[in-house]
Amino acid sequence: MFFYLSKILWWFAAPSNLLMALILAGALLLFTRWARGGRRLVLSAALGLLVCGVSPLGVWLARPLENRFPLPPEDMPAPTGILVLGGSMDQVTSAARGQPTIGAAPGRLTEAVTLARRFPSARLVFTGGSATLLGEEPADEAGAAEALFRRLGVDPGRITLERESRNTFENAVLTKAIVQPKPGETWLLVTSAWHMPRSVGIFRQAGWQVVAYPTDYETRGRPRELWRPILPVSRGLDLVDRMTREWLGLAAYRLGGRTDTLFPGP
Repeated sequence: MFFYLSKILWWFAAPSNLLMALILAGALLLFTRWARGGRRLVLSAALGLLVCGVSPLGVWLARPLENRFPLPPEDMPAPTGILVLGGSMDQVTSAARGQPTIGAAPGRLTEAVTLARRFPSARLVFTGGSATLLGEEPADEAGAAEALFRRLGVDPGRITLERESRNTFENAVLTKAIVQPKPGETWLLVTSAWHMPRSVGIFRQAGWQVVAYPTDYETRGRPRELWRPILPVSRGLDLVDRMTREWLGLAAYRLGGRTDTLFPGP
């Protein structure tokens, strides 16, 4: 139920969707006796779209998330395993074209392969099924990721897959049941930097102490990006949408008891 509710509510709560709905509502009011209010609504929502799309609002939302967990030191000891969260593979296109296709967050996969080569004795675990709300994907994301890992030269004997999870909470619970990590083991958690606080909090709450290995940064960490406009507008809107979702996810997961604190840190 939590999975379906979160998907439905987010469709309405996404800033770009909400602002576009307000513009549509305002446009409809133009043909009624509330035309004056409709004009105000259209102008206000259009201004909101402009602010979200051009201003550095998305950067302001992303930087606290991405700066929360630093990368491990270069001389870190070899880990027991490398745990990669799904969200990167486009399983629909992969199945349709017969070729592994990365849809988003490519760093999760490229860094996973880099780490696998750097630590040849570490297990490589990928967790991700299908996150669609309606219907079924032709293949789970883990299968597409496995095909990509094999093409990049990773020994299939090192790869463990979790194919059923639909969100980060299920990533943690279902993968822990498969891997059964032991006390004293070191597991690197590879996911997007902005997604790391919530991910670490979820894994801790599930009883799995992981070491954060953030990737796929959206911000550069430089002062001037805090005031520079973002272009194209589509990138700004996408960044605001994704970062707003992450902050709302932190609050929802904390309220639901799925993370150990509101803003998990090192």
